[in-house]
Amino acid sequence: MSAVEQSSSDHPPVGSREAAELFEDLAGEARLLVAVSGGPDSVALLALLADWLREPGRPCLLAATVDHGLRPSSADEAQGVAALCAGLGVVHRILHWEGDKPRSRLQERARGARYALLAAEAQNAGGAVLVTAHTLDDQAETLLMRMARGSGPSGLAGMRGGVRRGGAVLARPLLAVPKARLIATAQARGLPFVEDPSNGDPRFARARWRALMPLLAAEGLDAERLSLLAGRLARLDEAAAARAQAVLGAVLLPTTEAPLVRLNFAALRQEPDEIVLRVVAAALERLGAEAESPVRLERLETCVAALCEAARASRPVTRTLAGAMLVLTRDGTLALRRERPRRRGIHPAAT
Repeated sequence: MSAVEQSSSDHPPVGSREAAELFEDLAGEARLLVAVSGGPDSVALLALLADWLREPGRPCLLAATVDHGLRPSSADEAQGVAALCAGLGVVHRILHWEGDKPRSRLQERARGARYALLAAEAQNAGGAVLVTAHTLDDQAETLLMRMARGSGPSGLAGMRGGVRRGGAVLARPLLAVPKARLIATAQARGLPFVEDPSNGDPRFARARWRALMPLLAAEGLDAERLSLLAGRLARLDEAAAARAQAVLGAVLLPTTEAPLVRLNFAALRQEPDEIVLRVVAAALERLGAEAESPVRLERLETCVAALCEAARASRPVTRTLAGAMLVLTRDGTLALRRERPRRRGIHPAAT
């Protein structure tokens, strides 16, 4: 069943008053760049924003469509969005994903290219906030996919309503709105939209998870319940992140050497495991090592477990992780410094 066929009277359109509440956090921005693919979600978002921004003192609205060049119809679809924007009085640009297309991880790389193009356009527009039409359903699918990949608490908190990505501020004001209501909104307004055939293509992981959603919903694990779980995990994640930052400040040791981060690991080890993991990750970020080689949670857990085991035995140990060398001394001091090129991953402990 297509997304359009799922729309029914049980899912009323989003009205102007509700839209104003959803967009309230955007009212103080100077410019907004809305990403419009041509699908019902983004088309509905475009129309709702265009109505909301007619009030005086509201931000300037721009729109952009990324033509990935992956389907013969993509150019015509982008032109269709341009025509819709013209009718709504919204300035619109078509952005092209140039060059040869990858044969593997196509959706993942296309998504990365799309965000890079949109972030660059937002910067070109004077630092506009990038607004996307991610929905409650997208949040649920993202949570399931991250769960299957073994994500930690931060990943299972799902997509955030506001985040910085690719040099631009990204806003997702519709995360609490079911996709069916946006379809109903587009239909009620008589807005033209297209359905991307890849959304139902079982070759792609998100499409396979989407197909499972009705079965999960029948057992009580619907999009609303999954989104509620993501929200609760986000609340816990924020609390743990705040505690980790406070602990990092307490266990940081002075150093005159750069780049170098020194921690009182003996004191840090008194904290819960989750806080120890987060403080070490924050130290890596402070060192700048993660930017070069992002750390995977499993590797971080393995590395920190080895450090804790050595600390309990008052034994020195050296590990490498995410482009950094971690040296634990016998007295419980942990020093992190950038490792030399060509050395990556976690190496066996050296005494």
